[in-house]
Amino acid sequence: MARNEEKAQSMLNRFLAGKVEEKKGPKAKRPYLASECRDLVEADKWRSQIIRDIGKKVMEIQNEGLGEHRIRDLNDEINKLIREKGHWERRIKELGGPDYSRTTSKVTDSRGLEVAEMTGKGRGYTYFGAAKKLPGVKELFEAEPVKQVRRSRFAMHRAIDPDYYGFRDEEDGVLERVEVEAEKLMRMQAVLDWEEKDAERQAAIKSGAVGGKGGAGGAGGEGEERFIAYVPLPDQQAIEAKILEMKRTDLLSKYTSEALLHQQAEARSLLNKK
Repeated sequence: MARNEEKAQSMLNRFLAGKVEEKKGPKAKRPYLASECRDLVEADKWRSQIIRDIGKKVMEIQNEGLGEHRIRDLNDEINKLIREKGHWERRIKELGGPDYSRTTSKVTDSRGLEVAEMTGKGRGYTYFGAAKKLPGVKELFEAEPVKQVRRSRFAMHRAIDPDYYGFRDEEDGVLERVEVEAEKLMRMQAVLDWEEKDAERQAAIKSGAVGGKGGAGGAGGEGEERFIAYVPLPDQQAIEAKILEMKRTDLLSKYTSEALLHQQAEARSLLNKK
């Protein structure tokens, strides 16, 4: 019983839908040429319809399981609709409507880069979705690796000129001016350092002299100044060792001179005997 009611309800729904379609009249078909349209509102409507068709087909082409032939057909249909949309946009502009070509977004790939217009099938042909992974198409979206050519020794020597050795660095005068300024700064810094050290040395000498006078006055020796040596002085042992060495050298020199005189006297006596 319920089954019969469902059939009747379904038949009634189809009947009512048919009556509504009859009242609307035959469905208007999009003109083959955009130039045949004379109404701006109609042209905008046909453009919106094309955009909806493009969106449906772009969603459908994302499925990689459709097969190579179906994917290629879908991609061709999408590009055909895009060209048709451009015709309608130009027609809308001719009828006094907005210029949609200025606000149309660029088609980009998965990396966000703009798709090149020349992709192997004429100017403006674009691949969408799974069509980018088809054989012969995938290579178009892959950047070619940069070939690094190894330079030969002869090619490297050909590029060597006097500038490589710095022979012409001073011809323009820039380096000389920079060096002069740098030398002035270095000289000024060296003078300042020397003056600072000299002031410290003079202050040390004055403080030593004042301290020597105070110590001498406390010991009761007025007028005596303390001597400050800025070189290392030998101690008592070093002085005694130096004196002993000088005496030994003096004795050796005397013995050597006496021996030489004795030998000379013997030589003269021998000559006289002969």
